[in-house]
Amino acid sequence: MIPLALILLATSTRLELVNEVLTIPAGDWRYVELGLKQQLALVSAGFVVESGSQHVKLMIMRREDMDRLRAGLPYGVIMASLAAAGGALAYRVRVPGDYVVVIDNRNPDRLAAKARLRVALDFAEGQRPQATRISPQRQLTVILITFVVFFGIVTYSARRLLRGIRQ
Repeated sequence: MIPLALILLATSTRLELVNEVLTIPAGDWRYVELGLKQQLALVSAGFVVESGSQHVKLMIMRREDMDRLRAGLPYGVIMASLAAAGGALAYRVRVPGDYVVVIDNRNPDRLAAKARLRVALDFAEGQRPQATRISPQRQLTVILITFVVFFGIVTYSARRLLRGIRQ
C-alpha cells in the first residue's frame, strides 16, 4: 500500500511553492523564485490582503527584470494584476528561464500590507496545448457566412423543387 501511495505522489504534476502570509512594508516588494530553467509549467499565483494597504499588485517577470527593479532601473513585466486588495494570475511559461513572482506594495497610501500569497506550478498544464477562441469579429463573420451559404442552398433547392412540381 505504501509503495502505491509513493508512486501516486511521484506522478503529481502540481507543486505548491508558497502558501503563506507575508508582511510587505510600505513602498517595498517581495518575490518568489520559480526556477523554470529546464521544464515548462503553468504558473498560478494569487493573493488576498488580510490587513493594511488595499493597493497591492502581483507581477510575473523574468529574473533580469527583477534585478533591474531592485536597481531602480526601467523593467519589464510579463503579466501583472491591478493594484487591489486581491488578485490572481495564470501564465503558461513557454520558454525555459529564470522567472519570479513579485508582490508589490509601492503605492501612494504609505501603508504596510499583510497578504496571503499562493504560488503553484503545474507541469502537466505547461505541456498541454492551450485552447483558444477566435475573436468576436471572426465569430460573427463565420456565423454570417454560414447563414448566407445555408439560405443560398435552401433557396436553390426550393426553386428546383418548385420548377419540378410545375412541370
